[in-house]
Amino acid sequence: MHLGRLNHVGVATPSITDAIPYWRDVMGATGIGEPFDLPAQGVKVCFVDTPNTQIELIEPLGPESPIAAFLQKNPAGGQHHLCYEVPDIAEAKAWFEEQGARLLGEPRIGAHGTPIFFVHPRDMGGVLTEIMESPRGGH
Repeated sequence: MHLGRLNHVGVATPSITDAIPYWRDVMGATGIGEPFDLPAQGVKVCFVDTPNTQIELIEPLGPESPIAAFLQKNPAGGQHHLCYEVPDIAEAKAWFEEQGARLLGEPRIGAHGTPIFFVHPRDMGGVLTEIMESPRGGH
């Protein structure tokens, strides 16, 4: 099993609305999607296109959101996770489990509409890592 393309960098923010001007006006991003709620994961999401990947802005939908806990420790927000693509989520899950990695929950549908799971930071060099099945028909 090999990790594929870096799909996105997840950046937690207390407010997507307040973060968008930074990405648009300071960073010069022109491909900023519309924010949308992802209730199954307790977050609001907005993708910012860059030439070689995406930034996923993530805001908690409520106090039970895992992003709310992250923001309690990092009130200004910051990098939350990296996301890599794999061709087959079931194969990737089995491989990570064989390596002894701790998975955070079972595969579920993520913000791109494809299956995802997370690998515990302690097993990934200190970085929370999302593994995502590559979208059908490209990126």
